[in-house]
Amino acid sequence: MQGIIFSIYLSQKTNNMNLENTQAQMRKGILEYCILMILSNKECYPSEIIDELKAAKLIVVEGTLYPLLTRLKNAELLQYRWEESKSGPPRKYYSLTDAGVNFLTNLTSTWEELAEAVTTLSKK
Repeated sequence: MQGIIFSIYLSQKTNNMNLENTQAQMRKGILEYCILMILSNKECYPSEIIDELKAAKLIVVEGTLYPLLTRLKNAELLQYRWEESKSGPPRKYYSLTDAGVNFLTNLTSTWEELAEAVTTLSKK
């Protein structure tokens, strides 16, 4: 009997771990798109980007955001400028490049197609 209970417990634990992993992967997959959308509205300091992502319930920490910003900048989708701060060190403000605007336009089309497909499947 203990073996069966342990097997059920292990199965539930494995399912929860897979669910959490899948949920995290889904969020990571959409994060770059969300960052580009935020920056399409205005240039932002990284903590502003984090605040907007948190407000949208896409919880992100600085350790996740900075590598993404670097990757997007290296891909020439983002640019930044330094601005002196009255309360600390200078700040980097990020904005989209022309290539970033085009990339975002293409991602938006892809997102709309995916959202429509998922909506269609979820209605079945």
